[in-house]
Amino acid sequence: MSGHFGHMVYFTLKERTAETVSHLIAECKKYLSDHPGTVYFSAGSLADTHRGVNDRDFDVALNLIFDSKESHDAYQVAPRHDEFIAANKDGWAKVRVFDSEIA
Repeated sequence: MSGHFGHMVYFTLKERTAETVSHLIAECKKYLSDHPGTVYFSAGSLADTHRGVNDRDFDVALNLIFDSKESHDAYQVAPRHDEFIAANKDGWAKVRVFDSEIA
């Protein structure tokens, strides 16, 4: 995947219930999938693993791989991305973003 750009986002919710997790996953699919340049999209919940190396301080993981940094940058200012933030930000206690260039 040389030249690809990874955008991983981890959401910790204010209300940490199965319903709020399912709702945010559905919102990710609605607003954040199928953007131009997307090579891979997934949204899911924290896995039931309890190894010492696991960071368990999140409820929903969003994983996107773009064909380029330029596609990622266009995604960041896309109207659907802005709509997602406006519709959901009040439910977030914490958001962590990890971007990477994929070799």
